[in-house]
Amino acid sequence: MKNRKLKNAELPRKTVEEFKSSEKTPVIVVLDNVRSLNNIGSVFRTSDAFLIEKIYLCGITATPPHKDIQKTALGSTGTVAWEHVEDTLALVEQLKEEGIKVLAIEQAEASVFLDEFEVEKEQRYAVVFGNEVKGVQQEVVSAADTVVEIPQIGTKHSLNISVSTGVVLWDLFSKKRN
Repeated sequence: MKNRKLKNAELPRKTVEEFKSSEKTPVIVVLDNVRSLNNIGSVFRTSDAFLIEKIYLCGITATPPHKDIQKTALGSTGTVAWEHVEDTLALVEQLKEEGIKVLAIEQAEASVFLDEFEVEKEQRYAVVFGNEVKGVQQEVVSAADTVVEIPQIGTKHSLNISVSTGVVLWDLFSKKRN
């Protein structure tokens, strides 16, 4: 049979212990007041797929355990390190002090398109994704080292946060590997 689909049992999956001890992709995800529990779960699942270092859940962003997060996370809340922090701006300032470059994922003046963003191989990054309606808080955008925008040429100029996370994490992951 040509191009036979693999069964779940045939996929090379890490155990939880192997995941936790694996070298992580030097990327941190920051969720700034994300309200959808399903989106939060999707971010966990995507972060697991790309061995992301950590997720910060900020402000009103809900935390595990919650059945609606678990529904889309599929157990990845037990693999990906996470922490709740009340103040996104304070977290961004702390990360910058630690030498981590902060990227706000937003549409803004002087933003850099994702496909044109050049990754420094040894640099750790934090990517900030915002609220489904209001986006990343302006004060957080202003504090970021760089604003990165996903190019969009349709009529909506808006992607769901879980889709945006998938696009950005895949891009950073693939650039870090090459």
